Amino acid sequence: MSYGKLYLVATPIGNLGDFSPRACEVLRTADFLAAEDTRVTHKLLTALGLPPKPMVSYYEHNRRQRGEEVLARLLEGETCALVTDAGTPAVSDPGEDLVALAAANGVEVLPVPGCCAAVCALAASGLPTGRWCFEGFLSVNKKARREHLDALKGEKRTMIFYEAPHKLRATLDDLREAFGEGRRIALSRELTKLHEETLRMTLEEAAAYFAETAPRGEFVLIVEGAPEMPEVDNDAQMEAALQMVQERIRKGETLKDAVKAVSAEQGVKKNALYQRAIDTE
Repeated sequence: MSYGKLYLVATPIGNLGDFSPRACEVLRTADFLAAEDTRVTHKLLTALGLPPKPMVSYYEHNRRQRGEEVLARLLEGETCALVTDAGTPAVSDPGEDLVALAAANGVEVLPVPGCCAAVCALAASGLPTGRWCFEGFLSVNKKARREHLDALKGEKRTMIFYEAPHKLRATLDDLREAFGEGRRIALSRELTKLHEETLRMTLEEAAAYFAETAPRGEFVLIVEGAPEMPEVDNDAQMEAALQMVQERIRKGETLKDAVKAVSAEQGVKKNALYQRAIDTE
């Protein structure tokens, strides 16, 4: 007996017109659907004029047990279409586990292209798109969140984050602390919906704006990568930068703040300048 196939069907993130004819055909012909929320998927089928389909729920809290059940049906030859409430399955989504399980057992996995909020927001951001990294949602655990952002301080690629409206202000504060007030950010919300909006500003401006404006809707945050820092050419350049640091300290700045400012102004690597300042104390 040949195995069935697992289709990953991207669903609209707002505008039903974005659903493709191929995606409709896959939903129509699949033996069953694995859905994040069967009620949401039932409404989608109705809106698209598609007939009802047998469905099983597959989401964060039942993914282990339900994944084995879906796999068993695939191995028996049934075809399954995996869908989320909105967007591409398996991207920042528990469908990742089902794909890995299917692939490990020789089941063919076929993506059906469609909406992905991260890529849509990146394309509209106005920031570099040649190289980028997807970071998803930051942890609610403060220690894990800080470690995550610390690991990204030198990241030169454009970074993509997801965030809920009630957490946006705290996240902007954390991003500003990690990457500096002048780092550019594009904030997209309600993509493809009636109140779609993309704001382009610095992290400082974004924090100030949302201190006065209540965040509404789910956000995709596109953050500019770290600037290229040229190598220090010679000891004279480092010595000049060190003298600037010492002058700032004499005027009352902390070593950390002085090094950060001079590094940005003079194009000197911050860690090297910091170590040089410590060595000369």
